[in-house]
Amino acid sequence: MKKPIFNHLALLLILSLLTACSSVANTRTDAHLGDQPSGSGSLIDAFGNEIALRALALVGKPYRYGGADLDGFDCSGLVFYIHEALGLSVPRTAADQQRASTHIDRAALQPGDLLFFKITTSPQISHVGIYVGENRFVHAPQSGKLIELRTLDDSYYGPRLTSMGRLHPTS
Repeated sequence: MKKPIFNHLALLLILSLLTACSSVANTRTDAHLGDQPSGSGSLIDAFGNEIALRALALVGKPYRYGGADLDGFDCSGLVFYIHEALGLSVPRTAADQQRASTHIDRAALQPGDLLFFKITTSPQISHVGIYVGENRFVHAPQSGKLIELRTLDDSYYGPRLTSMGRLHPTS
């Protein structure tokens, strides 16, 4: 019975931590990365934090196969919707998102990075989630479920994680 309360408190803590960073992306999403002070990295961090914050804000929305709007999302539709809202053009499917992303090592994961999973017997990636920090990710799991927050140590998703990548600007 205490686990849902813990998950709710953890979600609120993550939202609180990310909120402070979100205002930079809201005011400068059309800025050029070359316009930032040399070595600051703040715009790059702001994109990732804004992606994570927006993903967390969608926890509890319905899953909808092929969905990429507020009526419901599938896993890659969630990634597509958030990136497009920030002015970042990305592919629509999980496999194409993986191919288009810059590979990230697990030790270098930052909020806003993508997690790619092999859930089916297909040789391609079949699922994607958005890393939000603190070893957690947001994803749209399957029909009949809601967008949820999970941990990378999850007994189902953890072993199926195959790679990590980043679609937002990095330089």
